[in-house]
Amino acid sequence: MADKPQSGTLFGVPYNFERPSFKRLVSSYWQPGDGMLVEKPFGIGYTLNLANWRSWVVLLVAGAMLYLERNSGSEGFEDEDEKDEPVEVVVD
Repeated sequence: MADKPQSGTLFGVPYNFERPSFKRLVSSYWQPGDGMLVEKPFGIGYTLNLANWRSWVVLLVAGAMLYLERNSGSEGFEDEDEKDEPVEVVVD
C-alpha cells in the first residue's frame, strides 16, 4: 500500500499534516513578500499573513465587531423585567 502524502493540494486548497516545528509556525505566519493569505502551517486552507498590513486591518475590524457584540447584550430590552416573563404562544 502506498503512503499517503502529508502535504499537497486538493481541489486547489492546500493541506499540510506534517508535525509543525516552532520555526515553521513563525515563518508561515510572517512572510513579508507574500500577500494577505498564506498556506496554514498545519491543517487545511489558508491563514492571515501578519507581515501584511491588510491582515491587521482584518483583525482590528473583527475585534471591534466582537467588542460591540459583547457590549450590546441587553440594549434591545426596554424593561429588564419583561425579558424574564414567559411568552404565550397560540398555535391554530
